[in-house]
Amino acid sequence: MATPLSADRLVDVLRSEGLRVVEHRSWRTHNRNHKGLWGPVHGVMVHHTVTSGTESSVELCYNGHATLPGPLCHGVIAKDGTVHLVGNGRANHAGLGDGEVLRAVIGETSLPVKNEADTDGNRYFYGFECVNLGDGKDPWPEAQLLAIEQASGAICRAHGWSQRSVIGHLEWQPGKVDPRGFTMDAMRTRVAARLAQDSGGPAGPPAGRPAPRPRPRPRPVAYEPFPGAAFFASGRRSAIVTAMGRRLVAEGCGRYRVGPGPSWSEADRSSYAAWQRKLGYTGRDADGTPGRRSWDRLKVPKG
Repeated sequence: MATPLSADRLVDVLRSEGLRVVEHRSWRTHNRNHKGLWGPVHGVMVHHTVTSGTESSVELCYNGHATLPGPLCHGVIAKDGTVHLVGNGRANHAGLGDGEVLRAVIGETSLPVKNEADTDGNRYFYGFECVNLGDGKDPWPEAQLLAIEQASGAICRAHGWSQRSVIGHLEWQPGKVDPRGFTMDAMRTRVAARLAQDSGGPAGPPAGRPAPRPRPRPRPVAYEPFPGAAFFASGRRSAIVTAMGRRLVAEGCGRYRVGPGPSWSEADRSSYAAWQRKLGYTGRDADGTPGRRSWDRLKVPKG
């Protein structure tokens, strides 16, 4: 049994684990506490969003939709590993699940096969939605998997839990398949290694098993400064154009048949125009020529 972390404490423990954290809108007071109890908390639940694009996924998880009001989780983990906090308190992410699974999480024992939906999970679990289509084809970048490991490990460390307090939605509620694309057993193994390495855990690995290799902290991401509108002219060839195109694809704005590639093209212009429209620009402000404000919000990584 544990008291939920305060907003300040949650931010602190996530950042202490090496995560980049973005506080979205009024997340600190955004919750569903008027619909039921929040806490005591017993574990962390991992989901996939069935969406693409960071900004739209974060907004969906903050606002919810007509049949399920937001917040739909506590944090959204983007493909680049950034954690966007969208709720603090009770959130509509877990729904009804199997009480036997909850008891196993509390006791940190092996999970039973879920076959009931008789227990309110929104009360007892932190929830992280991870940006992924959930079709088994959408990739899980290492930066995103590392962030899931870090976020789960941070909360487990704060409450004194082991990796057995981390479960997937598919292990909680009958009929759910998320997260799809990696196994929760593999993720729990990663969380266990992180907790042991960083907390002065066992002096050595079990006999016959090699010691886990320390996992390096991620380096801060450096972004390309705006090169000026004149940079984006016919015939321009640069790795910056390729990096820009990849970010546009990640944001769901790619209009490429092939690529993206290093040569500035009409496909790049069309894709960037889609990005500008996504940000709310119209008319001449959405003509596909990058401007400083839209470029800074795209966050094109260096290298």
